[in-house]
Amino acid sequence: MFYSLLKLQKEFLTNFSNIWKGTDGLYEIRIEFHGNIFRIFCCFDEGKIVVLFNGFQKKSQKTPTVEIEKALKLKYEYFVKKFKNIRDENKKSNK
Repeated sequence: MFYSLLKLQKEFLTNFSNIWKGTDGLYEIRIEFHGNIFRIFCCFDEGKIVVLFNGFQKKSQKTPTVEIEKALKLKYEYFVKKFKNIRDENKKSNK
């Protein structure tokens, strides 16, 4: 998947930009293709992994609040599940 993202970066006009303060590392990937603008929300996990969340076609200047809230919810769920899995693995290895 990351290879596909890198390929997209080379083929299309793409950039990362930080979303508003208070989102704690939530980024959006901006892709322009044939005059249409698409956004994909993402974050970096341990600086090595790009975790992709929701995406949408941007049709106005302002990013819809509902899309940002959805991305923040997905980000929260991702890290809760990740840390739960780590905790469960640690419990198993301590037995």
